[in-house]
Amino acid sequence: MQDLHNFLTAANSFVWGPPLLILLVGTGIYFTFRLGLLQFRYLPTAFKMIFSKEKSDNLHGDVSSFAALCTALSATIGTGNIVGVATAIKLGGPGALFWMWLAALFGMATKYAECLLAVKYRKVDDKGQMIGGPMFYLEHGVGSKFLAILFAVFALGVACFGIGTFPQVNAILDATEISFGFDRELSAVVLTLLVAGVTLGGIKSIANVAGKIVPTMALFYVLACLSVIIMNGDKLLGAVELVLVSAFSSTAATGGFLGASIMLAIQSGIARGVFSNESGLGSAPMAAAAAKTDSCVRQGLISMTGTFIDTIIICTMTGLALILTGVWQGDLAGAAMTTHAFALGLNADTFGPMLVSIGLIFFAFTTILGWNYYGERCVVYLMGTKAVLPYKIIFVCLVASGAFLKLDMIWILADIVNGLMAVPNLIGLVALRQVVIDETRIYFASMKKDEEHNAVNA
Repeated sequence: MQDLHNFLTAANSFVWGPPLLILLVGTGIYFTFRLGLLQFRYLPTAFKMIFSKEKSDNLHGDVSSFAALCTALSATIGTGNIVGVATAIKLGGPGALFWMWLAALFGMATKYAECLLAVKYRKVDDKGQMIGGPMFYLEHGVGSKFLAILFAVFALGVACFGIGTFPQVNAILDATEISFGFDRELSAVVLTLLVAGVTLGGIKSIANVAGKIVPTMALFYVLACLSVIIMNGDKLLGAVELVLVSAFSSTAATGGFLGASIMLAIQSGIARGVFSNESGLGSAPMAAAAAKTDSCVRQGLISMTGTFIDTIIICTMTGLALILTGVWQGDLAGAAMTTHAFALGLNADTFGPMLVSIGLIFFAFTTILGWNYYGERCVVYLMGTKAVLPYKIIFVCLVASGAFLKLDMIWILADIVNGLMAVPNLIGLVALRQVVIDETRIYFASMKKDEEHNAVNA
């Protein structure tokens, strides 16, 4: 058993090693420059699009673009934003935050490309719902059924045995037990019933709940982090300087921090950044495909804001709270480190940790919902709509069993499968790069023509 554990640990280090990280970031760099720095030039436009209705009589889809974005964010804004950032800074020092930013800025171009392709190649299933994602652009765009099936199997594994279930369930139960003293078994029953109640309603039910919880919780968490930053405002410039300096120089060992090389800062920052915002992994396109739109470019622009919100805003808030309070130099790690940062930053031994616990509970709950939907889309692709109900029943049972499982090997396996998802997806993005470029050029040429026409008639 120990040999298997060691093998899986080594495999996980290999999968999430430099080759995959270089491929992920390299794809983002390629699209960034081939699309003319699109994520920088059109980010304000993309945010405006989230809240503006599309003027078209030919809209196809199941939910609004905003709801599709919230569904994708429900899966990405999770324990990674609280625990993952703490892990990255603990391993790589404050400089890891800079490399998180860099991975996210290039990752926005990757997210744009994959969500554009998801809408372009989406189909209607036999229940009349939109279905799309890497499976469909790999099969119908690239022409590889094998890669499509490979992606669907890996993603289904992540939904059932990884990010979608056990880590989130344990995060919720730990938070409710430690902060509020609730019984784990009772909490598990309530959680299972809530998940069943929402997920059995399908994409519209999930999007409806995500559309309410995600913006509220993200705002709540950002305001809590801002409170820590404001209360420690005199140290802010020093903290930002430390992030920038540490990104390009080794960080010395201090207190409980063991020290970190530049390479460790780069690897931990990029890996945790990608893990948090999922740019290039192929998950968000499955939610984007459900959006009511007749423009794949428009949905691509809206979807790329998810990476900005997840990493540039929320992960930055967490990172600054950890650095300003100095807890990254202590002996604590993970959620305990973030909790301690809030306790110190807000001078509140009870209120601070409770804020982190509430954030963890809601972020983890919405992650379960988002990944339930991703797993469902993969099941429909692999086995058809008849398999949806059995899948949902199995998923709910896995959520219930998560309260009693502490299987480190399953989590390591989930990390491996999560990384493997990216491989067929990135092959698809590279193979269909010209489609992305052509669709983008046509859309913005049309937009410019419309603007000129309106200016003439004004």
